Amino acid sequence: MPRYLTMLRIDENNAPEGGPSAELMQRMGQLIEEMTKAGVLLDTAGLTGAAEGTRVRWNGGEMTVTDGPFTESKEVVGGYAIIQAKDKAEALEWTKRFLRTHEREWDITSEVREIAEG
Repeated sequence: MPRYLTMLRIDENNAPEGGPSAELMQRMGQLIEEMTKAGVLLDTAGLTGAAEGTRVRWNGGEMTVTDGPFTESKEVVGGYAIIQAKDKAEALEWTKRFLRTHEREWDITSEVREIAEG
């Protein structure tokens, strides 16, 4: 079965004050448990903020290392999940269910991409 990476993109400047609510964390936990029992969820985690990140770039034969925050970034990857599904349609359904656990004030984009095998 194919594996998919879902990258959750958020605008850190417009995320709800205080981060995820207790209710959101509970709904998310229930869905994660369901996905794990179904054998779909292989790994998932939230990421620290961009201010704590470091970018390493190779360009023109030179290496640059830049510590966050990155002022030119509007959206950042705030979390990820690796899921195994029968096809992309199923991966998208699980992703939609995850996004629906969030309250209305959240503005999240999830990019779903198949992991290239071999």
